[in-house]
Amino acid sequence: MQCFLLSKKSKMKKYDFDQVIDRHGTGSFKYDGLLDKFGRTDVMPMWVADMEFATPDFIIDALKERLQHPILGYAKDHPDYWPSVIDWIEDHHGYRAQREWLTYIPGIVKGIGFAINHFTKPGDKVIIQPPVYHPFRLVSQNNGRQVVNNPLKEVDGGHYQMDLDHLRKVAPGAKMLIMSNPHNPAGIVWPKEVLQEVAEIAHENGLIVISDEIHCDMVLFGHKHHVFTSVSDKAAEVGIVFGAPTKTFNIAGIVSSFALIPNPTIRTPFYEWLEASEFSEANIFAPIATQAAFRQGENWRQQMIEYLEGNVKYVEDFCRERLPQIKPLRPEASFLVWLDCRKLGLNQDELNDLFLNKAHLALNDGSMFGQEGTGFMRLNIGCPRSMIATALTRLENALA
Repeated sequence: MQCFLLSKKSKMKKYDFDQVIDRHGTGSFKYDGLLDKFGRTDVMPMWVADMEFATPDFIIDALKERLQHPILGYAKDHPDYWPSVIDWIEDHHGYRAQREWLTYIPGIVKGIGFAINHFTKPGDKVIIQPPVYHPFRLVSQNNGRQVVNNPLKEVDGGHYQMDLDHLRKVAPGAKMLIMSNPHNPAGIVWPKEVLQEVAEIAHENGLIVISDEIHCDMVLFGHKHHVFTSVSDKAAEVGIVFGAPTKTFNIAGIVSSFALIPNPTIRTPFYEWLEASEFSEANIFAPIATQAAFRQGENWRQQMIEYLEGNVKYVEDFCRERLPQIKPLRPEASFLVWLDCRKLGLNQDELNDLFLNKAHLALNDGSMFGQEGTGFMRLNIGCPRSMIATALTRLENALA
């Protein structure tokens, strides 16, 4: 069988992103976890950051082909696994990684936890930039580290910038900065010059920078992502990049993340530490799904991006015309929209009650991303547009 030999040619197939797929009873955390999380099941789930689009056929076909063989024993990586990752990064971000810079990790949040445990000690200071993906805070705290906030600055009525002056104040004595690049939940694609300044500050203060880049292949509206370690020599010295095809190609259930570290002083002991406990051993399906995504996925990705941009515009138009009290911050990347609900004049409990119990919508509470997220909700728009229309109409009716 040559089930791993994946074609580099992408068929110009037209994909249907309007298809509504029932996920109940599939073990989906987003759907089958509603009762545990929200205490009710009669709500539309628009919270967990996976998409409602069918996983692309070329990934399913590659997995099916492997499953035609009746033995699922210990597996080694196919020779094209890492070349497919290296080529994808270069083709999409103009950055040529070396093979030795890369290793498999069993999930980006786990990778962050590994890095925290390897490079820092209990009580050490770890900097995060709220409002930001809440596992940055939770993993740091739960491992006994001291979380130091470097909050983003709100400018121009809801947009954000890094507060680099404040970062310079809190960096001395800290050991690590965990950065969301592109940013979750606000969808910011950080400019190259900002990342260069972060690298300068980190280099001056001996900080290791963790750059979570899981959303980097979902840039919208012509924005350009910059791999952190590519922006300067100092970034390459201090940076650890975590990436994955999982968000882009909707395969979060197949853990296929990777780390990228150019600096051997950081890389060698960390990768040896991972290898010692076999944390860097991929499961049998991760390389197959990754190769299929990165060798055959560009046509699907382009169509998905175009559809998401249409979803963003739909949310913007609906809120402007029918929900003026709610202001969506246009994401520059990903399928998450940060909703500014502060003009409703509700406290966070009242806001959650409005969405959950009156509109019957399950969104992420903005305050989970830090107190800076109070008054906000995070909406997942990685779904058919009809679902967004239903959700926003429910919200309109609840407010009326």
